Amino acid sequence: MSQAKICGFAASAVICALLLTVGCAELAEETTKPRIEPEETTEAKVEREEATERNIEPEEIVKAEVEPEEHKPTIKLALKFTPGDLTTYKVTKENERSVIWGGPLTSKPKGFTGGHSGNRLEMTFIQRIQNVDDQGNAVAEITIKGLKYLAKVKDNIVLDFDSSREKDRNSPLFKLIGQSYTIKITPSGQISKVIDVSGARAAVEGSASDNKRAARLLSTEVIKDQHSIPALPAAEKNQLRRDDNWSSIKTFSFDWMGSKTYEKIYTLKEIKDIDGRRIAIIEMSAIPSSEKAKELHKEQVTGFFSKLFDTTEIYTGELRLDLTAGEVEQYFEEFRSEWVAVDLMAPEEDKEPDTLRMGATRLYHIERID
Repeated sequence: MSQAKICGFAASAVICALLLTVGCAELAEETTKPRIEPEETTEAKVEREEATERNIEPEEIVKAEVEPEEHKPTIKLALKFTPGDLTTYKVTKENERSVIWGGPLTSKPKGFTGGHSGNRLEMTFIQRIQNVDDQGNAVAEITIKGLKYLAKVKDNIVLDFDSSREKDRNSPLFKLIGQSYTIKITPSGQISKVIDVSGARAAVEGSASDNKRAARLLSTEVIKDQHSIPALPAAEKNQLRRDDNWSSIKTFSFDWMGSKTYEKIYTLKEIKDIDGRRIAIIEMSAIPSSEKAKELHKEQVTGFFSKLFDTTEIYTGELRLDLTAGEVEQYFEEFRSEWVAVDLMAPEEDKEPDTLRMGATRLYHIERID
């Protein structure tokens, strides 16, 4: 789209302020002083003392009810490891961007090519715990059992690999099947170290594009991203009650649309008993964060175009943690953003206005399958 056409677009921004109104009610404590009347009979005195005791009892009952709530037991949200344990997981990652022209074809900018670009990865792997140290950190061997990889550029598929298909067995990506590497996992779900991946990298060496793709899947950064569980709290804050929450920061970069930082807020919603196992359900929501505002200020030039668009965003997630086994049952995080610009110049009657839609999707999903 030409700059003149883009500058003809305008975006309206609506700033919503959430007002928290806290009402405070003062509790007045009333003290009753006993009075002795000369005419008071013994019978009346007994009745008055009983009445005084009855007035005190409700306060004692309230205290008895509040204390158990304040001291209810906490739940430890952490992974547990036992040497020799074998668990099979499937991890799915998706990264997609799109640019779609929504106006009349006659006004479509010359040379404009839209569509969807990105990739989707599905990897099935076996995790075997080799040893566990005194702090609960585990050395795990990861063995790749299955792989699917789909990549496309402007709706054109440039790679479609599936290790279960016979015709794909000659692909360099197939050499990843059966390869192993070792990592160190903390009880809080962080990959503190990629220990040894040399054997797997040697198996996929080569100059072909698929060899390079396979090598990228074995990079330290990708391995940490695929096996980390960011929803778990830090070790010093993992004793939690229902409705407790904790947070972390995540930044997405959208190149010429700039970058945006979010505060991911995790909340322990409930504990369920399912088939003899205790499952903790943690929900994630996100809000824009100003924590890195100064650092991101440098990107305002590249993010200028985002000001011409109306933006909608959805960023959610959920973790299901098996407290009985100390393993992740399922976890996902999904981010979706759409930018829409509409030409405000009055179009001809009965003609739809020029519209440009851009979108971005980030998905991470891991589930235990055995």
